[in-house]
Amino acid sequence: MAAAPGGYSVNVNDPSLIALVNKLQDVFTTVGVQNPIDLPQIVVVGSQSSGKSSVLENIVGRDFLPRGSGIVTRRPLVLQLINKPSPEKLQANGVTEDELKKTTDREANVDEWGEFLHIPGQKFFDFNKIRDEIVKETEAKAGRNVGISPAPINLRIYSPNVLTLTLVDLPGLTKVPVGDQPKDIERQIREMVLKQIQKPNAIILAVTAANVDLANSDGLKMAREVDQEGQRTIGVLTKVDLMDEGTDVVDILAGRIIPLRLGYVPVVNRGQRDIENRKKISAALEAEKNFFENHKAYRNKASYCGTPYLARKLNLILMMHIKQTLPEIKTRISTSLQKYTSELNQLGDSILGNPTNIVLNIITEFSQEYRTVLEGNNQELSSLELSGGARISFVFHELYSNGIKAVDPFDQVKDIDIRTILYNSSGSSPALFVGTTAFELIVKQQIKRLEDPSLKCVSLVYDELVRILGQLLNKHLFRRYPQLKERFHAVVIAFFKKSMDPTNKLVRDLVAMEACYINTGHPDFLNGHRAMAIVNDRHNSTKPTQVDPKTGKPIPAAMQPRAASPSLPTDGSEGNSGFFGSFFASKNKKKMAAMEAPPATLKASGTLSERENQEVEVIKLLINSYFNITRRTMIDMVPKAIMLNLVQYTKDEMQRELLEQMYRTQELDDLLRESDYTIRRRKECQQMVESLSRAQQIVSEVQ
Repeated sequence: MAAAPGGYSVNVNDPSLIALVNKLQDVFTTVGVQNPIDLPQIVVVGSQSSGKSSVLENIVGRDFLPRGSGIVTRRPLVLQLINKPSPEKLQANGVTEDELKKTTDREANVDEWGEFLHIPGQKFFDFNKIRDEIVKETEAKAGRNVGISPAPINLRIYSPNVLTLTLVDLPGLTKVPVGDQPKDIERQIREMVLKQIQKPNAIILAVTAANVDLANSDGLKMAREVDQEGQRTIGVLTKVDLMDEGTDVVDILAGRIIPLRLGYVPVVNRGQRDIENRKKISAALEAEKNFFENHKAYRNKASYCGTPYLARKLNLILMMHIKQTLPEIKTRISTSLQKYTSELNQLGDSILGNPTNIVLNIITEFSQEYRTVLEGNNQELSSLELSGGARISFVFHELYSNGIKAVDPFDQVKDIDIRTILYNSSGSSPALFVGTTAFELIVKQQIKRLEDPSLKCVSLVYDELVRILGQLLNKHLFRRYPQLKERFHAVVIAFFKKSMDPTNKLVRDLVAMEACYINTGHPDFLNGHRAMAIVNDRHNSTKPTQVDPKTGKPIPAAMQPRAASPSLPTDGSEGNSGFFGSFFASKNKKKMAAMEAPPATLKASGTLSERENQEVEVIKLLINSYFNITRRTMIDMVPKAIMLNLVQYTKDEMQRELLEQMYRTQELDDLLRESDYTIRRRKECQQMVESLSRAQQIVSEVQ
């Protein structure tokens, strides 16, 4: 048994799980990346004036923390207390008598020393130098002003006078910036504290001055934000000796004010005058013991008060907490190790072998995957969305097909335009029959309108090929080699664009072929005779049928009496029934008699005559019939042209193109230069795998 401050004893032979957690903390602190394991630890929170530093120094039994006005603790201090029995010889700790004489701390001895994780192997037997090192390391990260930093300082103290314990000291909570403090210092400290105490495995040590209303305790208030039921919070009441006469904290200790499952512990620390007068902590602990034993409110419960009891209680709480969380910690370590090992395997070795063989294999694999995606043989087929060749099929049979069908040949050509074309195509003699020239002229114009949607289809398929390229280049191998990825992208895009020219030309030629020769002999084409018959039947169906009054049966059209010819007008106008009669419908006789010259711009006007209506309808029937034939042809042929000159061509020639453009020895080393992210991430994963492996080995020793 070894004596501890205040007269309590420590059984140093008992196995301690706290030492195991300390080892795990050291393992993950040296990694330099975020710790994936939430380790059990006691986090100390409280306002600047609550006496946190004095509580920690009393537990250690040494002056070692920086003191002063304003924010003194500006980085988290991970304080690992390790009970170590006194050595029998001075050399047992690797220090000589001469080295001991050089220390400035009169109480320094080989039984107690501190070690910083950032200075491995160096022992500090002088606790004043420990304070100086904390200040120096704080300024190294947080600067000389009053800024704070979340990077922790790990200090390990070996002593026969401490219980094995791990505590995390945080900056004191403040509300109003003072002096050079940042304006948002309250927010910065609050975020730092919350980040530590919101971890489920953190035990919160809330330090509160007893001479202040408990409801105004900053430490308890913040603890309640993350631990509303008070299940993992223990309260420490300081300055009990400074309370007004006749008042005490008995009601608080009994849990009648703000109950906590882990309860409260009252302590008495050194005052500011005691610190300035360099009062020994051993004397302060003795004074604390006498205070509680002689105080009328606490004498019956003196064994549950003071720093020694607090240290024992924290040791027990932390031990029990570690026992409860150890199975979860083992699982988290195992899961994290698998995760980082898998990622490290994906990142691969930094040296893979001959660059020539590597690039050749990558080109071969890429070309094979490109063909596989287009053919739909990909093993990673999605059940949620279309991909690869299926999207190209959608472009052909949905977007392009519906786009071509939506082209209306008569949305830009009106009936009056058709009449004008009929007049113009008949020349100086009015046509006796429906003009073939007018039909061909109009249908050719409409066929040429199919060129734009056909070229748009080529562009859409090109976009889909670029999309496939992006998916293939998004794989980890190309993220590892950014220059290789960039070169692949440039070469393949240039290859696609080079293939676009013959594809666009072939599509334009298909449209030109259709517009060049109007095949009126096509078996599906509605010829002129059928069109005339359809129009005549349509017009005759609108006329009233004459009935024989005797029999009540319809009279055949051939036997119906002809309508009397209208009498010729005496003014010689012939009723404006001439071919251009409608042009002069609005002109008076006087102007007609003057025979004025035709205007510079002569347009058809007025309504269409019955004959003109029939001619226009015949032309529209013929145009619609032939345009439908052309649409079906284009819907069939354009996808074939795109497949031939773009999709199939790039699929067949991709590997040859990549080899021709990229397989150059002088460039291969540059192409295989890894990205900074890959190098950094591999290093992080290697460190994490090593740390997790050591951690797994550590926890596996505990049954």
